[in-house]
Amino acid sequence: MPLQTEPAAPPPPAKAQLADASAGLRNLHQLIQLRWIAVVGQLLTIEATHYTLGMQLPLQSMLAIVGGMAVFNLACLVRWRARKPVHELELFFGLLVDVAALTAQLYLSGGISNPFVFLYLLQIAVGAMLLRGGYIGSIVVVASVCVALLAQHSIPLPLAPNLHLGLASPYVMGLLVCFLLNAILVVIFITRINHNLRRRDARLAAVRQRAAEEEHIVRMGLLASGAAHELGTPLATLAVILGDWKHMPALMRDASLKEDIAEMEAQVKRCKSIVSGILLSAGETRGEHSSQTTVRAFLDSLVQEWRTTRSVDTFLYDNLVDPGTTMVADTTLAQMVTNVLDNARDASPHWVHLEASLDADTLRIVVTDRGPGFAPEVLTHIGVPYQSTKGRPGGGLGLFLSMNVARTLGGSLTAENREFGGAQVTITLSLPDIALPPTEKNERHGP
Repeated sequence: MPLQTEPAAPPPPAKAQLADASAGLRNLHQLIQLRWIAVVGQLLTIEATHYTLGMQLPLQSMLAIVGGMAVFNLACLVRWRARKPVHELELFFGLLVDVAALTAQLYLSGGISNPFVFLYLLQIAVGAMLLRGGYIGSIVVVASVCVALLAQHSIPLPLAPNLHLGLASPYVMGLLVCFLLNAILVVIFITRINHNLRRRDARLAAVRQRAAEEEHIVRMGLLASGAAHELGTPLATLAVILGDWKHMPALMRDASLKEDIAEMEAQVKRCKSIVSGILLSAGETRGEHSSQTTVRAFLDSLVQEWRTTRSVDTFLYDNLVDPGTTMVADTTLAQMVTNVLDNARDASPHWVHLEASLDADTLRIVVTDRGPGFAPEVLTHIGVPYQSTKGRPGGGLGLFLSMNVARTLGGSLTAENREFGGAQVTITLSLPDIALPPTEKNERHGP
């Protein structure tokens, strides 16, 4: 029956919410910084207008608004330091407060005749970057209503446009300052906010890619376990037939036939072991079928089995790990190292080198070959399924599965081409992640 493929699953809700929360916190911090600039700028503008230009302003009311903005910003700072997820509604409310404060200040200082009325455009630009859907539309509507109200209601400001005076006109100078503020703040803060949003989108894309890879692994696991179940019956039948042949005198008298039967029994036994390993990996392998051993013993056993079942002209093996270092050995871990060794042998049938070393609590397994190395396009997308130069269906799955197993075990897998030819694959594992928990050790070994 053909396999029905499904579209890649969306990112897990928890991880997607984490990416949104991180971007929300950074954007809230940008608003806090912008509001501090607004507080300082309003204080400087009030001082210049009232004392330098000699225009009478309602200082108490305007300073009270500035003080209210400062208090509100301190509350936002406390909220930001709590490091809790920031909802879009909170950013919307913060922008509404900024629009209200700007409207109140403009009402007390000339309304629409004040050159700083164009600061509404800054609020709308910031809202367009931070908000989506109805929120940004609401900001535009609110700002437009505020401008319309200021055109009808405001305390007059004795400031004549005098546009013909050019830069000598206070109104023209105010327009110039407002333009510079808008331009500078838009460039700085919109760039920062856009960078935050790009980082969020990149994290979401990585989460989606991870979800797609995990879904691919599950699908392959289902196919493998199904195939293993199907292969179990014919392998058992072959084992019974070979057992019967061993008890047939006519066959046993032929030395060469007897040797062939023994070899067939060994190969059937190996196939059954592989099938059992596949079925074992489909379950809770580490929790139910793991065994405690040492790193040296685990690698020695794995290398010995690999040597007896694969042909390679020269295989160098250096185990530099302390004999007393313990770990938990399971099928998935062994299969990961075996996949890397198989890839190295396929690329370099004449020479393969495996070296294991320990750096503090980090186990490092390095597999080196003298083959042609990785193609640039494969090296760029290392670990992506079906990225292979072997030219056969299913190529590239070995490193893909190995990389995901290493990641599941809290480690990593990296690949690179050697300077003088060949390739090198490094598996890095954290010993605490592949060791038995203290409670489990006590259960296995007793007091």
